[in-house]
Amino acid sequence: MARILFVEDEIDLGNVIKQYLELNNFQIEWKINGNEAKSYIDTSIDEIDLAIIDVSIPEMNGFELAQYINSVNSELPYLFLTARKENADKITGLKLGAVDYITKPFDIDELIVRIENILRRNSRFHHDTPTQEQQVEYTWKDISFVKEQLLLTIGRKEITLTLREAELLEFLFKNKNKILKREVILTELWGKNDYFLGRSLDVFISRLRKYFAESESIQISNIYGIGYIFKASEDAK
Repeated sequence: MARILFVEDEIDLGNVIKQYLELNNFQIEWKINGNEAKSYIDTSIDEIDLAIIDVSIPEMNGFELAQYINSVNSELPYLFLTARKENADKITGLKLGAVDYITKPFDIDELIVRIENILRRNSRFHHDTPTQEQQVEYTWKDISFVKEQLLLTIGRKEITLTLREAELLEFLFKNKNKILKREVILTELWGKNDYFLGRSLDVFISRLRKYFAESESIQISNIYGIGYIFKASEDAK
């Protein structure tokens, strides 16, 4: 599991982002100012896979924190997530060495995809990626799915999934043509059944259903008051 240092001083926004990143299987160390982040870096630099930094943080701003990261580990990737939209700020951030500069407001799912792409490119994290021999391919008619690659292929169309979408899809494939209770999906996949996770599950199901709208062999159906069924058959539609 990738560990991310997340530096954000807006408490409400920080809580939302932290929960969503954790939902997508990242381990988050959240700090609310530059000094806290610096202290964590001093003790745990070798454990961090990526840093996400707000520019306008107190005590040591994001640019100063990035310079410190450069001085102690120039190979640690970091990106800026900030409300500062001035082109000069973006250029400053990228010149420092940031792998990305994302301005608020932003799409949280796009952030997830960007993080996953950065981690896949990062050599230290890449060492934990399963080898080709370890990868499992799920197939059904016109469908091919490789969880380890986050790759869903429907006919000739390739779709890159988020990690949580891939986890859910693997669970559905393993339990195809069975009625699955919502609480079972939530507890089996993510360890608990609560409102936040339930709403996220609805979003993931909705996305997968849109992907499979182009398939002639897979359909995800609601079972009212219970959960879902992943229909995989000749006459799924």
